[in-house]
Formats: sequence, structure tokens, C-alpha cells
Amino acid sequence: MALTWIAVSVIQSIRLMKFTNFLVIFFLLLAYPAAGSNESCIQCHTDESILETLVTLPKIESLAGVGPAGPPAVVMPKTYYKRYLIDKSMLDKDPHFVNGCSSCHKGDEKSTEQEKAHKGVISKPSADLKICGDCHGDITEAYQNASHYTVQEMFNKASRRLSKKEEKVFAETVFGQSCKSCHASCGDCHVRSPSKDRISAGLINGHGFVKRDEGKTCGVCHGGRVYPEYTGKHNGNPDVHFQKGMACVDCHKKRHLHGGADGIRTNEKVAKNRPKCTDCHKLGKETKVTAKLAHSRHEGSVSCYGCHSQGEYNNCYNCHIGKGATSKLGFILGLNPGDKKTLTTLRAIPVTRDTFLSAGIKMENFDEVPDYRATSVHNIQKSTERTRSCDTCHVKRKGFLSKESLIKNGSKTNESLIFKMLPLNIN
Repeated sequence: MALTWIAVSVIQSIRLMKFTNFLVIFFLLLAYPAAGSNESCIQCHTDESILETLVTLPKIESLAGVGPAGPPAVVMPKTYYKRYLIDKSMLDKDPHFVNGCSSCHKGDEKSTEQEKAHKGVISKPSADLKICGDCHGDITEAYQNASHYTVQEMFNKASRRLSKKEEKVFAETVFGQSCKSCHASCGDCHVRSPSKDRISAGLINGHGFVKRDEGKTCGVCHGGRVYPEYTGKHNGNPDVHFQKGMACVDCHKKRHLHGGADGIRTNEKVAKNRPKCTDCHKLGKETKVTAKLAHSRHEGSVSCYGCHSQGEYNNCYNCHIGKGATSKLGFILGLNPGDKKTLTTLRAIPVTRDTFLSAGIKMENFDEVPDYRATSVHNIQKSTERTRSCDTCHVKRKGFLSKESLIKNGSKTNESLIFKMLPLNIN
């Protein structure tokens, strides 16, 4: 029976595949005479010589500017096929393989012809949370409302500048076609690196399911600003927490990322237990008198980032549909738009009055929202020029938002974020 099955497969391969590809698969099938328990998916995706002949390079439509995830995706032609290479040793170790590839990816696992085998294939099965929910129902139930999955918070913030009519157009022609593609499914964090410019770096660990690998997951989507700041790519000096060996999930716990009742930002409802510096650094526990005094004087009026951000971080400006934005380093201090009373680090929002004009959206309520947002800058150091000298802020006003430094032709509400410095009280 096995030899008959091989013969039929060989005939089909000769008809529909290139001769070189046919030879590779033919010899592979000879190596697997008892193919009943080995899907053709496994036979091809565990063999580098086969993948190298079958995988073709994608067409990359790179932006002229910078996208939210940073510079355009990089593709190395000679090794691109390895993005689909499965580590065969995983098959017996990982319980996710018990029901075979087609249980999640569909397609025809019996066919040895590339086109037929991939017909109906679902490359990203976890986009449908029901797939993972069969076993991880408690997590998927919460995650269906999480910001990483719905990106609803992004839509809500953008829509504040739009009229009701414009909001409908934005949802259909802009958000649904571009912004929403950033949402993360389970597999984007646990199996395959998320896509950047519609290109994925491939399987994280040979299709093994990993609990965490921040550099290949968080670092991709947040590669335009936060992750390079944290690792020191922007200024050569990493965040002190990174230097101590801490990764993203050490602060941003899985309950925050998965969402739910005690997670962060379930459709923009910020939970009280969102990660805070004081979760670890308790006020009043300082060893130096000067630090204790500074914290007591600034508590409630200045954020931790306002003093402990070591310096410049990435800001993006002038973003347009299909063109991306321009990016440059800068340091901005101003009032938190959320409460208008706390001095904190601000990051420019790369929107302009004509950002969505090509889609017929003029943003009729553009001036309702400032062009800056409070940002948790990930370039923290214990000692900075602001912690070493009061004059940096109270005399030199270094980095403070001013009328002269405001974004040109920006929102009229930007001025409300300028911090009015009171005389220095040294008593």
C-alpha cells in the first residue's frame, strides 16, 4: 500500500511541479516508506533542502518613512526559507502537534504537491481565538477584549478628532485596512514573530510553543520606539532594568497582556494595577536623604519618568497614509494630557491635519485632542542630569514644552500642556 501511494504521488508531482522540486520530494518519500503517520507538511517543513527550493521571496512594499514598528522589514534572500523550518524534535515534545498540522492550519496534509497541499491553508489559525480556546478558554475569553487583540484603544483615540461621518469612513477605509493589521493573535507571541510590513521573521523556536521571547515578539511591534529605547539602540545606554536582566514580561505581567478584569486596557479601561514604578520602588524606603526629600517634594506633581528618563527618545512626526512618518530623537516635558496637573515625559503623536486627507478625511475635530501624549519612556536610569541638579529643570527648563517648540500648525490644545514653573522653594 505504501509503495502504491508513493507511485501515485510521484505521477502527480511530475505533472504539476518543477522537475527539480519533484526529485527532492521523490527521494524524501523514499526515506519515509511508512508515511501513514507523517503528514506531507512535516516531510517538507522539516527539510531545509526542500524548503529552499519551494519558498519564494515576497514582494516588499516598503514605506518611504518610518512605520509604528520602526524601519522597514529586512529580508535575507539566502535564508528566507528558514522562517518556515520546523524543528523535527518538537513533534514528540510539544502536545500541540498531537492532532497534526491540519487540525489548526487546514489544507491537504496528504498531498505532496505544493499547490494542492496549501489549498485552503490558514497561515495564522490563532487569529480565530476559538482554535486556542478549546484548551485555553479562560485566557482567550479575556483576550478577546484585550487591547493587543482588538486595538480598539487605537481606534478610540484616533476617532476623537473625527466627525461621526468621518469616523465611519475611517473605520472602513483606513483602520480596517492598515491599523487593525497590527493586532496580535496568540501565535504572534507564542509561535511565530508578528508581521512587520506584512513580513514575519518566522517561527520563534522551530514551531515550538514558547511562553515568552520578548526580543522576537514585543521587540517587533514595539521596535519603533519602546524596545530600542529599552535596549539602548537609540543612545547606546540601555535602560537600567534591561542592564539588570529584566525583560518586558517582568513588569508587564501576562494578566496585563491577556486582558480581562485585572488586566490593562480592556477597551481603554485602565486597571488600577497597571505596572507602576512604586510596585517595586516603595516611597519612604530610600537610602539617601536627598532622594527621600526629592521624592516627597515631587510626589503627585512629577512622574518618575520626568526625572529618571536619561535623555532623548524617539518621536515620530508628519505621518501620512502609505508614506509613513519621519522620526527623530527628542526629550519633551509637559503636563500629562490625562490629568493636566502632572509633569511628565511627552511623546509627539505623528498626526497632522492632512494625515488622512487621501481617504477623504479632513479631521473636523482635529483641535479637540493635543498632538502629544504622556509616555512611559523606557530609558530609565537612577542618576540623570535632572536628579543631579535642580537647576536643569528649575532654572534652565531643559526639555520643557514651550510656545516656540510646539509642533507647527498643530492642535490648538497643545498650549494647554505647557507647564508653568513655580519659583524654586528651597526651604
